[in-house]
Amino acid sequence: MASLFAALACLGLPGAPARAEEGPKALRCSFADGASQSFESGVFHSKASTPLSFDIDDIDLEQQTATLKAAPDAKPGKLSVVRAINANHYLEVVNEGFLNLTTVYDKDATTGRYPAVHSRHGAVLGSPMFGQYTGFCADQ
Repeated sequence: MASLFAALACLGLPGAPARAEEGPKALRCSFADGASQSFESGVFHSKASTPLSFDIDDIDLEQQTATLKAAPDAKPGKLSVVRAINANHYLEVVNEGFLNLTTVYDKDATTGRYPAVHSRHGAVLGSPMFGQYTGFCADQ
């Protein structure tokens, strides 16, 4: 590990990432760009995504839990947190068993926001449908 930090120092890169325990307790996330695909008649069809936003609240990295708030009056969804180096993954298993995953990376020093990627894996009437979105989260 010491050799990794030495190599990063030689490259001028920071070697000590922020500790996850110091992370935010709530985030507001917005995803303006992305694409979705659906599967029909044996072929995947792509289309541009519709912007989306949601809040990740009650973040407890030690217990690896959080809640998802899709709208102010919506019932919060349960999230599991998987911690990684320089990122946290928020995993939601929706009622039908499909998965939504949001990865929030360390805060960008230039923008003061957290780069983020949101992926949805589901189906409509038995046909596969998925989407991937890019955007940012901010401290709430």
